[in-house]
Amino acid sequence: MMNYTQNNQSMKNIQLGRKKRQWRWWSVTITLFISSILLCGAMLMLGNTIYPANDVFRALLGEQLGSINFAVNTIRFPRMLAGLFAGFAFGIAGNTFQTMLRNPLANPDVLGITAGSSAAALFCILVLQTNNSIVSIVAILAGLATVVLIYGLSKGRTFSVGRLILVGIGVQAMLSAVISYLLMRGAQEDLPSAMRWLSGSLNGAQLDAVYPLMLTVFICSPIVMFLSKHLSILELGEQSATSLGLNTDRTRMLLIFASVCMIALATATTGPIAFVAFLAGPIAKRLVGSGLSTVLPAGLVGVNLVLAADLVGQFAFEIRFPVGVITGMLGAPFLLYLLIRMNRKGSL
Repeated sequence: MMNYTQNNQSMKNIQLGRKKRQWRWWSVTITLFISSILLCGAMLMLGNTIYPANDVFRALLGEQLGSINFAVNTIRFPRMLAGLFAGFAFGIAGNTFQTMLRNPLANPDVLGITAGSSAAALFCILVLQTNNSIVSIVAILAGLATVVLIYGLSKGRTFSVGRLILVGIGVQAMLSAVISYLLMRGAQEDLPSAMRWLSGSLNGAQLDAVYPLMLTVFICSPIVMFLSKHLSILELGEQSATSLGLNTDRTRMLLIFASVCMIALATATTGPIAFVAFLAGPIAKRLVGSGLSTVLPAGLVGVNLVLAADLVGQFAFEIRFPVGVITGMLGAPFLLYLLIRMNRKGSL
């Protein structure tokens, strides 16, 4: 009788703990969603001229309000959409790589995937001078090719995340050299826009360039969310995931393909916004806690980081800075802290 009572109490404690984790997940996710909406509204209202929310809403509905229509529909709305979907793409993709490879350093920035897409996009912009659709396609192909190259070079008798990260850092350095060479060989009149793009910027965002990113996020992010339970199983390790009946190769390929597509299109649209993919996952895990998926919260954290950093870059200083400069200022100290902590634990 006593054993039955103890087991019953244990089950109640487990159920209570699960409900608390679910409540925390929903609270964090809803808060991040509301914060994203508020930041989107701020992006539309703030600028050289501050417009009230009512005028912004009327302009978005197509009502003719003079200069407000041009400022809101042509400049601020595409900029807001670019930041919204790029932040979401960077956040989800970075969290996917970090969770799948069980290492916070294993994100597209460090592994060189972002650099691969950047080098290809820059080649199209400076050398081929192609349109946005070609840049997007080439960026995706280059991102996938970079993944294949890194995986092939790091493959040994057994899979090692540490080896993968080291190879990725080396590939990133090589691709950075390619980017520097392209900048040296590019036409003088194209260099300012190329440098602004490389720093990660929402300036000059246009709807026709944002549409492919939006379509990719709408297609690929549900794939990652649908596989979020499998992603959590992959976090347990290769042997544990296989013993639980998971087809690890197929799941990993789907997750990598969806994530690289989002990373490549986001990079082609806004440039490589530094450290968003690196920061979003760890922040989401701290906020949500353990036991539940961090895919959607990481995407929303990415949105908040990009939009908030862009507002800070526009209005917090005398000189306007691109969004990538602000996120870089946030991410670099965290990267150093993480490296020091992992070195003390012997993880490096």
